[in-house]
Amino acid sequence: MSKPSRTGHKPLALGLIVLAAALVAAGVLSRRSQAEQVKEASTPVVPLVSITTAGQAAGAPLELPARIEPWQRAPIYARVSGYLKEWKVDIGAPVKTGQTLADIETPDLDQQLLQAKAELATARSNLTLATSTAKRWQGLLAADAVSHQEADEKAGDLAAKQSAVNAMQANVDRVQALQRYTRLVAPFDGVVTARNTDVGALISVGGAPGSELFVVSDLSRLRVYVNVPQRQVAAIKTGDKAELSVPERPGKTYTATVQSLSQAINASSGAMLVQLTVQNDSRELLPGGYASIHFDTPTASGALSIPPSALIFNKSGTQVATLGKDGRVVVKQITVGRDLGNVLEVAAGIDRNDQVIANPPDGVATGDKVRVASANNAKAKL
Repeated sequence: MSKPSRTGHKPLALGLIVLAAALVAAGVLSRRSQAEQVKEASTPVVPLVSITTAGQAAGAPLELPARIEPWQRAPIYARVSGYLKEWKVDIGAPVKTGQTLADIETPDLDQQLLQAKAELATARSNLTLATSTAKRWQGLLAADAVSHQEADEKAGDLAAKQSAVNAMQANVDRVQALQRYTRLVAPFDGVVTARNTDVGALISVGGAPGSELFVVSDLSRLRVYVNVPQRQVAAIKTGDKAELSVPERPGKTYTATVQSLSQAINASSGAMLVQLTVQNDSRELLPGGYASIHFDTPTASGALSIPPSALIFNKSGTQVATLGKDGRVVVKQITVGRDLGNVLEVAAGIDRNDQVIANPPDGVATGDKVRVASANNAKAKL
C-alpha cells in the first residue's frame, strides 16, 4: 500500500504564511498612522491671520434726518363770537400783510356796542347835571347860604359822575376794539396753509390748538431743525454750510446755513438741536416735511481708521487684536468714533504704528501665537 504525497500541502502552508505576514504589516502601518494622527492632534494649531495698519481717517459727510418748518407761522384765531359771513382766500393762496382773510358777522357784539353807547350818553347827561349843581352850590357857599358839607357832597357827586363817564367811554372803546376783530387779516406776507372754517359756521372765541380758522406761513425762507449726536457737535458751528435733500425731489440738493445751536444736549436723545435756514424762493421745499442734511465734517484730530472685520465684541467691550514684536497677540480696548461703512473711525485705543489683525480668530487673547499670511497667500484667498 502506497503513502500519501506531501507535495500538495506545501502551497497551502506558503499561502497561510504570506497572509499572516500581510496582516502583521497592515497592523503595524495602521498603528503608525494612528500614532501620527494623535501626535498631530496634540500639536497646537497656530492660526493664520492677515495684518493691516491703522490709517488716517478720511473726512466723511455726516448725514442726519431733519424736519422743515416755515420761517414764520401764524395760526389765526377768532377774538369775537358770531357767524362766518364770508372767506376771501383759500389754502395755497398768497397773501399780503393786512389782507382780509374772512369777515365775521357779530349781531350780539353790535347790540353790546349800542348798549354801551346808550349808557355813555346817560352818564354824560348825569355829568352835565352834576357839573351845574356843583357850580351852583359853590356860589351859594360863597354867600354863606349853604354849609361846607353840602357843597363838598355836590363836588363829590360831580367827581363820581365824571368817573362813571370815563368807565362808560372805556367800555365803548373796548367793544369798538373787538369789532375790529370781525375782519380777520394776514399778519405778514405769506401763504394760507390751512382753512378750517366755512360760510355760516358758528365762530367761538378760542386759542386752543386745532381751533384756528386759518394758518398763514411765510415760505420764502424755511427753518430746518436737526438733532446732531453729541459726538459730532464739536464739528458744527454757526455759519457752516450743509446740503439739504428731500424725498420728493430726488437728485436735487439745496444749500442750508447753520443759524443757531441750542448749546445743550437733550438728555433723552443724547443730541443737540441745530437750526439751519434755507432760501425757498421757488417754493419747492414744503414746510412740515422730512429732509436729509449732509454735513461735510472735518476728521477728528488723531482719529485712525480700521476695517470693521477687525473688531472684537465681548464682555470687556470693543477691542482689536494687534501683533506684538514677538509675533504674539496684544488685545487693546478702543473707542469707536464713527461708522463710515467700509471703515471705522477709532477715536482712542490704538496708534498709527500698531499692526492690527484684520481677521482675528474666535477667542483670541493676549499672548496667543499667530502666523502672518504673506501677500501672495492673501491674494490667493481673494
